[in-house]
Amino acid sequence: MHIFPAIDLYEKKAVRLYKGDYDKMTVYSDDPLAVALDFEKKGAKFIHLVDLEGAKFGTTPNIDVVSTIAQSTSLFTEIGGGIRNIETVKKYFEAGVDRVILGTAAVENEEFLSAAIAEYGDMIAVGVDIKDGKVAIKGWIEKSELDAFDFCEKLQKIGVKTIICTDISKDGAMKGANHTLYSKLSEKFDMQIVASGGVSSMADVRKLSALDIYGAIIGKAYYTGAIDLREAIEVAK
Repeated sequence: MHIFPAIDLYEKKAVRLYKGDYDKMTVYSDDPLAVALDFEKKGAKFIHLVDLEGAKFGTTPNIDVVSTIAQSTSLFTEIGGGIRNIETVKKYFEAGVDRVILGTAAVENEEFLSAAIAEYGDMIAVGVDIKDGKVAIKGWIEKSELDAFDFCEKLQKIGVKTIICTDISKDGAMKGANHTLYSKLSEKFDMQIVASGGVSSMADVRKLSALDIYGAIIGKAYYTGAIDLREAIEVAK
């Protein structure tokens, strides 16, 4: 299992939200590049970036920060948040990113998703954000009526190779990941599954690693020191 330490970007700072609530934001660093370099120093090979402003407004206000991280580190860089057209996808790849994550657009615009997959293949991932069993969109502000498992089935048929699956109720809450959810997903689908939300202890890392899923995202637990990143990477191997 790969460990993806995460940086959520807002106004060019590294921040974290509590359960996706923009009113409950903690700023952890004014220098996201320094955070990314620390990930690298601790043995990380991957980094998960989210543009929170992008997720809300469908724009790319932090693309210069993303580009700097992609080009100043050796980390495999993936970015999500507000990517709603092929031009933005292209812009991020030109900025040096390795994988682009579609969220709201994958739910609302199947034509765009299919076109992105046709052009970029496994360089495109989809974020499946789950709230009460349904897919949430627009920076988790809205809940669609789409069943999460039905949506994943559809993604697999379209040819999506990687999904980043977040249980919103667990995100930033430091109360453990939804292991049952990831176990069901890995049994049911052939896609690479990345667990996100609530990975808050070494026990979580061990349990997720035992499920033999593709990856796990560590966010708040890194910033609070609840998880030692170097140790987590070793355990996940």
